This record gives sequence, structure tokens and C-alpha cells, in this order.
Amino acid sequence: MTRRIIDLSVTLTDRIVADPPGLGPQISYMAHGAGAREYEQMFGIPVEHQLDGAGAAVERLTLTTHNGTHLDAPWHYHPTMNKGERAITIDEVPLEWCIGPGVKLDFRHMPDGHVVTAAEIEAEFDRIGHDLRSGEIVLVNTRAGAIYGQPDYLAAGCGIGREATLWLAERGMKVCGTDAWSWDAPLKAVAEKARATGQWELFWEGHKAGAETIYCHMEKLANLDQLPDHGFQVICFPVKVEASSAGWCRPVAIIEE
Repeated sequence: MTRRIIDLSVTLTDRIVADPPGLGPQISYMAHGAGAREYEQMFGIPVEHQLDGAGAAVERLTLTTHNGTHLDAPWHYHPTMNKGERAITIDEVPLEWCIGPGVKLDFRHMPDGHVVTAAEIEAEFDRIGHDLRSGEIVLVNTRAGAIYGQPDYLAAGCGIGREATLWLAERGMKVCGTDAWSWDAPLKAVAEKARATGQWELFWEGHKAGAETIYCHMEKLANLDQLPDHGFQVICFPVKVEASSAGWCRPVAIIEE
């Protein structure tokens, strides 16, 4: 038996547009020569006495916890979760939630902006012949995954609505994820519909389901098209940022063949 590991994360970069204006990361790179000069200043070791005149390469980043592939904690969605409990932050998410059997739902055929219903989630489980079990990690493959880094990425893909999110959580799902920018449908289209209809509860409804239940989701996943419908393990431990609404992670799928 061989083990295949599939990287489910995108590369954290400031070279492409993957977030709304003003929310993207900024990365500055300090090369080895600058590192040598810094070591000379910090520790008194002359540049010429460092191997090849090279010190440490270092990067400095300005970013939010929602740049790149990340895991959102319930605190991101609402101050409370599960109908009144204080919402937990990313450093309080049980690590047991972040490792378990994976299930992939293929919604690449759904149009951009579509809000997936509970009936559509249930139909997809029927199609793949799988019953959702407690502790399984559900990954949603949308059209957005294939165009990450392109100008229309932010507006691409379907999203998971309130009732669909609750359907998953009621069956014991604690962690899920999407390859789109948001677990919800693209927010610009959702906002336009909410304003036009006066149905304000439509805005961010998948996230806001967290006020009624307990769950975490990943956003900006990658390579979901390489996964089978089920029969793989997912590991997605987040970076432990104190009192934070999210943490960067590098999720992987492990397939035993």
C-alpha cells in the first residue's frame, strides 16, 4: 500500500489578486546580503566573516488571518455560537476536529452565485453513495477552484446557505471547507439580492449559521478536483493565533492506495 498526499492549500502570495481591494497580503523579501548586514549590526559579526557574505533570508508580511488558505473559527461568524454560548476563537478550536475522514461534494456544475440548499447537499450525498458521519470533514468543490488567481475568482463559484450548513452540522460535521473565496456565495451578488428584496438575512447566511450551531470552515482550498468522493483523510491544523477569528493552515488529504 502506498500513501499519496495532496496539498489542499494555495500559495500565500501578493503577486495575484485573491482578496477584495485593500485586504490582500503584502510581502517584503530580505535577501541574504541584507541579512548579513543585519547580523553585523545585531551581533557584531562582519559581513566578510559570514559564509560567502550571506546571512539569513527573511520575509516580512502584512496580512489578515483570512489571507491564503485558512480555517475560520466560530468567533469570525458571530459573538455567540450554538444559540447563546460565547463563540470560540481559533486557539480554542479542538484539534480533534481538524483531522478525520474526508468527503468531497462536487458542485462545479452549479452557477456562480448559487446558494446550495440542504436538499442539494442531501442529493449529492445520495449521488456519491455516502452517509455523512460525525467527525467527517466535508470539502466543497466549486467552479472557483479552477480559476484561482484570475480576475473573476472573487465572483466565482456557488456558496453554502444557512439550511445546508445546519444540515451538515446536525449530522456531526465540525469542519468543512471550500475552494471559493467564501463559504457563502460571492458576497457582492448576495448583497445585491438582499438590498433588492429586503431579505437582509440572506447576506452571509452560511457564516451566520454558526450563531445557531458549532462549526468551522476553510476557505481558498486547492486541488479538490484531485480527490475521490470519499475514502481519504484530511489534516488541517490551524496556526494558533491568540483570540483570533481565523488561522492560516496547510490542509492535506491523505489517500492510501
